[in-house]
Amino acid sequence: MPRRMGRPGLLGTMARTAVISGTATAVSGNVARRQAARAQAQQPQYAAPEPQVVAAAPAPAQVAPPTAGGDDLMAKLAQLAEMKNAGLLSDAEFAAAKAKLLG
Repeated sequence: MPRRMGRPGLLGTMARTAVISGTATAVSGNVARRQAARAQAQQPQYAAPEPQVVAAAPAPAQVAPPTAGGDDLMAKLAQLAEMKNAGLLSDAEFAAAKAKLLG
């Protein structure tokens, strides 16, 4: 069967669109992080520090036993990671909460 020349087919177009979309997402994320870092570096040094919000990890008595095995643990770890990425938890608080979840 001879190979078709010319415009890409449906799969080729979808693959190209996926690559372009992924690249654009990665670049925009890097730009946003760089701009946030520059804005934080330009804040005046004499300003009062912002109050930190500390989220307490739930007590073991309040945690329901996992019903579907590791799914519940993975959900809690993902939630902790989201809280850390949002700036609600420091590295030390994240590590302590993760260690508590893992046993």
